Amino acid sequence: MPLAPCPDPSQPSPAGRRHSRGVVAASAALLIGLFAAGGTVPAQAAPSVPSAAPARQAPVQAPASPEAPPQSPQNPFGPNVYVFDPSMPVAQIQATVDSIAAQQVDDEMGTKRYSLLFKPGTYGTPAEPLIVQVGYSTEVAGLGAAPTDVTINGHVDVYNRCLTADNCIALNNFWRSLSNLTINVTGLEGCRSSANFWAASQASPMRRVNITGGNLSLMDYCTAGPQYASGGFIADSKKGAIINGSQQQYLVRDSSIGSWSNGVWNQVFSGVNGAPEDSFPNPPYTTLANTPISREKPYLTLDAGGQYSVFVPAVRQNSAGTTWENGPTAGRSIPLNDFYIATPGDSVQTINSQLAKGKNLLLTPGVYDVDRSIEVKRANTVVLGLGMTTLTAVNGAVPLTVADVPGVDIAAVTVDAGEVNSPALMRLGKAIPGEGSGPANSAVHSDPANPTTLHDVFFRIGGPHVGKASVSLEVNSDNVLLDHIWAWRADHGNGVGWTTNTGRNGVIVNGNNVTATGLFVEHYQEYNVIWNGENGKTVFFQNELPYDAPNQAAWQHDGILGWAGYKVAESVKTHELWGGGSYVYNNVDPTIHATRGFEVPVTPGVKLHSLLTVNLGAGTLDHVVNDTGAPVSTDAVGVPSYVADFG
Repeated sequence: MPLAPCPDPSQPSPAGRRHSRGVVAASAALLIGLFAAGGTVPAQAAPSVPSAAPARQAPVQAPASPEAPPQSPQNPFGPNVYVFDPSMPVAQIQATVDSIAAQQVDDEMGTKRYSLLFKPGTYGTPAEPLIVQVGYSTEVAGLGAAPTDVTINGHVDVYNRCLTADNCIALNNFWRSLSNLTINVTGLEGCRSSANFWAASQASPMRRVNITGGNLSLMDYCTAGPQYASGGFIADSKKGAIINGSQQQYLVRDSSIGSWSNGVWNQVFSGVNGAPEDSFPNPPYTTLANTPISREKPYLTLDAGGQYSVFVPAVRQNSAGTTWENGPTAGRSIPLNDFYIATPGDSVQTINSQLAKGKNLLLTPGVYDVDRSIEVKRANTVVLGLGMTTLTAVNGAVPLTVADVPGVDIAAVTVDAGEVNSPALMRLGKAIPGEGSGPANSAVHSDPANPTTLHDVFFRIGGPHVGKASVSLEVNSDNVLLDHIWAWRADHGNGVGWTTNTGRNGVIVNGNNVTATGLFVEHYQEYNVIWNGENGKTVFFQNELPYDAPNQAAWQHDGILGWAGYKVAESVKTHELWGGGSYVYNNVDPTIHATRGFEVPVTPGVKLHSLLTVNLGAGTLDHVVNDTGAPVSTDAVGVPSYVADFG
């Protein structure tokens, strides 16, 4: 019997299986099991809110196709980028954002992309608030130097998506972003007035966001349930009370928060002022006082003279708190004239020619067909996508490669596999024979103080269409920072099947001194992650093993059942991970076993903290890490097996 909706945010509905084919159901035993395991014990009292409303708040009705913005010096970015000015009537802005929301809120696998940019100033009033609902493939961002330069009096919300009248979930609310502004929460009625809602899952980052005047809820307790959500990412932000709700795992990095209401399986805080104390597994909080290394995502700004620039924040070591609360963010500003502004109609030859001339690259919203690699060869190059820009591999190309040079920033780009198998979808550093099967040679051009960084870079194999790629992300360079990655071999959508959307590995790390802060890797057919380099660090890892293995014979190797979600090579001497989860849901053949979720060498320098495995309704995972940890099976769906420390 499906779980009933859960209107009280201090006691969230537990997460069911995450993305499975658009239908989510779970047994009452799941709810009982989670409470028995202590997985939903609140860290602090949750804010009181009104009772749940019976249905979601739909966007204001508006024309299905928004009017394209004119291209001008104030908007040099072309179609699908809307630049709002505080002098515009609120009703005019409201009509535009409503029209885009109505088009995008259910368009999960569509090709339209939108960037909604707000010039410095104030939008909306308590009497006439601005209400922005954010759908798929939509970016909402302020253009100020600091988040406090743009204030929206109102809401910027993501609600549950109703697949049927009684199946409204946030599990598939992917591919959207919110950044660099202040939300003074006001407006709406009843339950909807109780918080700003960001009921989103993977690939929906919130960066440099300042919430005032109300709560932030990461679940939508106002919509008919179930209220499931599966995981997310917040960085460089300041919040008051956060209602975590039904999020399975979550990473908050280098931020300030007032309170955090509860947890399901593992909530990770790294360098967060106001975070709950480390208490894994009961409550399931993993808390690091500092982030080992961090660099915030580059962002577009507009100064008082009407000139656009891209600001590139500086690297921080052992960081905590935001970059902007106590003064201007440290870093460098690059004028827009130093960028080539690309459009989806540009050839790769044109883009590479501009990069070779010393230009940085700004990718305007859309889907780019990439038939040969976009090649980034110059140190400190910035590649910034607007509006969930997507690169699609054509004829087996590797869509983007980065040379062994320091300081490159690749930000806000999604890379899709194409119908012809690609050896990789993105490659950092020179290719290694065997498609990344061994440790890297030292990359002499790398710089520990100036790492090449990926921010909000997402990969898809299948989903919008048939896709095939041996590896999604291959890291052969030393001194790389991976700051929010989602590598996804699709479990639903178009072109999905064991022999259709083939993907061997999600992420292979061959370089040394590579750090990941927010690593989401799911459904790959062999090891989801392989880490061959020395001195690797991962803060937060979330994984689902493949759902669709047809039988045990098709999913095993070397006498081991299945493949681990996270593999550290036997040759590695130093590696550390904080906050990792691997889930099993073998719905095609529920008799399948996986021997372990994590597989690492037993050596003093390899240490793992706050690990869990969990069963989502089918299959069995025999151990958490190596041969340690109790099995998870359908005997206790949704009840994790925990290992607090290993090594």
